[in-house]
Amino acid sequence: MEGFWSTMADNQDKDLQRFLKNVDEVANLIQEMNSDDPAVQQKAVLETEKRLLLMEGAREEEDGCRTTLNKTTISPPQAPMENTEEINPEAFLASVEKDAKERARRRRENKALADALKEKGNEAFGRGDYNTAVLHYSEGLEKLKDMKVLYTNRAQAYIKLGDYQKALEDCNWALKCDENYTKAYFHMGKAHLALRNYSASRDSYRKILEINPKLQTQVKEYLNQVDLREKADLQEQEARGLLDAGRSTAVSTRNLLETLSKPGRTPLFYAGGIEILTEMMQDCTERTLFRTHNGFSIISDNEVLRRCFSMAEKDAVEETACLSVLKLWQAVCSGNEENQRLLVSHPDRAALLPSLLASRVLAIRQQSLALLLQLAQTENGRNLIASHLDLARLLEALVSFLDFSDKKATSAMQLLTDLAIEQRLQVWFQANLPAVLPALTGILKHDPRTTNYTAFCQCLAILGNLSAEPATRRHMAACEEFGDACLGLLARCEEDAAGFREVTYTLLGLLMNLCLQTPFVSEVWAAELSAQCLSLLNSQDGGILTRAAGVLSRTLPSSPRITQEALRAGVVKKMMKFLKTGGQTASRYAIKILAACTNSCHGAREEVVRLDKQFGVLLQLLSSEDEVLVGNAALCLGNCMEVPHVAASLLKTDLVQVLLKLAGGDAQKTAVQLNAGIALGKLCTAEPRFATQLRELHGIEILSSTMKYITDS
Repeated sequence: MEGFWSTMADNQDKDLQRFLKNVDEVANLIQEMNSDDPAVQQKAVLETEKRLLLMEGAREEEDGCRTTLNKTTISPPQAPMENTEEINPEAFLASVEKDAKERARRRRENKALADALKEKGNEAFGRGDYNTAVLHYSEGLEKLKDMKVLYTNRAQAYIKLGDYQKALEDCNWALKCDENYTKAYFHMGKAHLALRNYSASRDSYRKILEINPKLQTQVKEYLNQVDLREKADLQEQEARGLLDAGRSTAVSTRNLLETLSKPGRTPLFYAGGIEILTEMMQDCTERTLFRTHNGFSIISDNEVLRRCFSMAEKDAVEETACLSVLKLWQAVCSGNEENQRLLVSHPDRAALLPSLLASRVLAIRQQSLALLLQLAQTENGRNLIASHLDLARLLEALVSFLDFSDKKATSAMQLLTDLAIEQRLQVWFQANLPAVLPALTGILKHDPRTTNYTAFCQCLAILGNLSAEPATRRHMAACEEFGDACLGLLARCEEDAAGFREVTYTLLGLLMNLCLQTPFVSEVWAAELSAQCLSLLNSQDGGILTRAAGVLSRTLPSSPRITQEALRAGVVKKMMKFLKTGGQTASRYAIKILAACTNSCHGAREEVVRLDKQFGVLLQLLSSEDEVLVGNAALCLGNCMEVPHVAASLLKTDLVQVLLKLAGGDAQKTAVQLNAGIALGKLCTAEPRFATQLRELHGIEILSSTMKYITDS
């Protein structure tokens, strides 16, 4: 059979080369037929007729023997030519065009048939009937032999059937159709890997990166799999060598696994044997021998052990048997990536691990957690967990550890933290957030006084990191129960802000992210949150002060009523103090709050003027390199110009020059130019003498150019 496929491939390759050569030669002949030289023209016509006759004879000889690539070729005119001297180039070209249209029509028909057969093949592939899928893809290729997707689809089916050589041949044919077809290189890499052609597999995957550098993340993962499989292969070779040499521990591992495979013994018999086996798993050789002698299947398929794991209520013997298996899995997976893959990728074991993590037996929960923590130490292990385990059940089980006061809770949150950094898990969160939001809301309902404090802070930090993603934040912000749980927790923290400092600080970070999503759940929610943050402005902790101001900077612009409440609570005075003594982040939030307050309330403008009589603070902000500070300072200053007699007090300053420079500058944020221009306009309206200065500085022209920012806004 291999000889047949090889011969077929050689013939197809020759057909392709012959076709390409014919295309070049026929193109030259047509060019000569259009020549102005009659002699050249006549010679081309005679040569064309000769070629057509030869091609027709060749087709008749090959018909029924083998197929060729379905490429469009030029056929002779339909009507026979009796006299070569009467051949007309225009008539010949017309017949060629007619023939080409006919071939194009037939190709469209074949394309439709090939597409239909591809869909049938895909349906068969989807239900696991790979032989039928191969038949449909092959029928499609009979209709259209240069349809690259049919080759790669058939290659994928061959891989499922374990026929890797045929898969490689199909990938090669797909690349003849399109040399930059990355899907072909992917399946080629997979087939080479199965054949243990590690170098060829790497070359195939690296070719994908050459064609499309944006696929670097995927290619890195493919190459990592090649490295792991090659490493496992070398381990198995070494293990076989030691076994063949009669190494005592190697022989003992094999013999003990044979003993454990005997059915019908008591749970204690298996537990004892497993404990001995666990003690023997001291180096890579024993761990590899456990794998190569079907250790995972022997343990997982053991009916007695399966019954022990399935019992909700376990007696001491059943508990001992379960614990012995969990400890064995830890031993055989230590530093052995292939064993980790076999453990986690098996559907039964993947389903078992989250349930064990939520077991009623504390010791089983603890050992299950230890096993998962061990796996999560490497990127490969975290990917295995994220790819194969039921993440919803896993999340629920990990969150339940918050009720423990000892280090188990911290370990569980560390595992959740390790997993949360993986891109695969973040994608899963975005896709499944509505389903897992109740579990996340449950976290917020914990009381920090009765919860493991460190673990609770870790868990809140995970929520904060997740909320930084817009899609995730949108779901969180839209969930009224989630928002109310945040407010409830913040209220509990207010009772002892100093004692719950880390929880308060972390929770405020989550709330700052939620406030980026507008509109809020409700104005009532935003008002209550603002009131709590105004209360926190009395804290002596700089971090809490800054984050409380950050939340307020995002809630105050949403409602005049909320702004009025903030003004009554003395927010202007506190923010002016921030601007005088705070750092850059705190100043950003403070000036944004002042801009929101002065934008909607005349009383706020008057208070800013009273607290900053010479506008020393605001003028200093205008010279900052931070465009957020500059833009909001210009807005706030412009608002204050509506207070009577304020503008006149600034006549001796260079404010016009400063604002003109900002209005006509090249700041990245257009709010800088826009707010500076508005401030200039208000300044000149309030005090006409500033208008004179503006004209002298040719400021009208600058403001005219600034109008584009106003119209674009």
